[in-house]
Amino acid sequence: MMLDSKPALGTALNHRSIRKFTDQPISTEILEAVLHAGQMASTSSFMQAVSVIRVTDPALRAQIRQICANAYQGKLGHHYVENCAEFLVFCIDTERYRQLAADIQIDWTEVLLTGAVDVGIFAQNVLLTAESLGLGGVFIGSLRNDLPQLSQILQLPKGVVPMVGMCLGYPDHDPGQRPRLPLSVVMGENRYRTATAEELAQYDEVVREYYQNRSKLDLTWTQQIRNNLCGEVRPSVLPYLQEQGFAKK
Repeated sequence: MMLDSKPALGTALNHRSIRKFTDQPISTEILEAVLHAGQMASTSSFMQAVSVIRVTDPALRAQIRQICANAYQGKLGHHYVENCAEFLVFCIDTERYRQLAADIQIDWTEVLLTGAVDVGIFAQNVLLTAESLGLGGVFIGSLRNDLPQLSQILQLPKGVVPMVGMCLGYPDHDPGQRPRLPLSVVMGENRYRTATAEELAQYDEVVREYYQNRSKLDLTWTQQIRNNLCGEVRPSVLPYLQEQGFAKK
């Protein structure tokens, strides 16, 4: 039986991150359909370097939420990790390869890069398909706040790295879309195009207006870049990756 899905272009252009969900469960038919869509994504050299972990145990979700959420004014954020209908963790997976060839070399940085690209394409296919079927979702990169602990929770073997989580469910709100950079800034023709100071300043004002209207925040894109990159950025990630067998050369 074919599911009734919206066109791809309209679905993609209508994307917004959903963080509030109804109590309605996702049927097995729909969940399997979106995961099959993920499997049909492009994969480098047919390596299929992705595994998905469906986390249904409330106790495990609570532990993962603790990893993802930073306490803010005494409140624990990321409630949607526990409250969404489905919580999925997308992993780079080379364990299957080891079963086929004991002498594989996963410590090359290129292996990590191709695995990360495969995960991103797979996961985006899942989200796009889910949205076309009336679901909403949000990616959860903050599970990388403590990868060693997450690996223990999910019992991951060496050669497997959790890259990103995803909350899925039926939307219970309709947030506005965050304005993207102008396409003229993002795309160059035949060579790299450097954005002008004026273009970036204009975009800062667009972002400031968005946050003012949404939540009365005085926040620009420049400030978000500084908040994310002008300091340590999860320094524990590289040692963890190397412990799992990756990025040693």
